[in-house]
Amino acid sequence: MGYQNEFLTTSQLAKLLDISRVAVYKKIKKGQIKAIRPGRNYLISKDDLTGVLDDNLTFAQKESVAQAVKKTVEDYGETLRLLGQS
Repeated sequence: MGYQNEFLTTSQLAKLLDISRVAVYKKIKKGQIKAIRPGRNYLISKDDLTGVLDDNLTFAQKESVAQAVKKTVEDYGETLRLLGQS
């Protein structure tokens, strides 16, 4: 099966998100996680996980990301601005 590099199983996603498989199934049923069902099991495309993973960041993690972005802009703002013009 060539799905290993492109898709995650519900068990793999549950472990990644640190939630139960039942919680993953509920999110799939609610449309919060996009999944395909080629047989009896669901597969989740890694390309569709951006929003799913973003929703699971804690406030502290989001704050840490915001501070890292702020520092990067302070340190490399001019370079980033010039790169954005190309």
